[in-house]
Amino acid sequence: MLGEQEIRKVALLARLELTDAEVVAFGSQLSELLDYVAILNEVDTEGVEPMAHAVEQTNVFRDDAPRPPLPREDALANAPKTDGKFFRVPAILDAP
Repeated sequence: MLGEQEIRKVALLARLELTDAEVVAFGSQLSELLDYVAILNEVDTEGVEPMAHAVEQTNVFRDDAPRPPLPREDALANAPKTDGKFFRVPAILDAP
């Protein structure tokens, strides 16, 4: 079982503000999780190559080939506000 200080340190690193009740609850859960990881550490992985993903994957992207641009009317079709030529958005900076 992890101590309260260890739980609070993990919470601090995760930028969490925990109540005393949450410290107790998460302490129990984190201890169970670490116990499970300890069980996984017992698995013999000798001769198993490290991998980035459990399933073999290949690049599924399309070829990057030039195509005609999207017509302006189509690009602006679903915009909440336009002036017919550009997207209209609220100002976020004060103009001098």
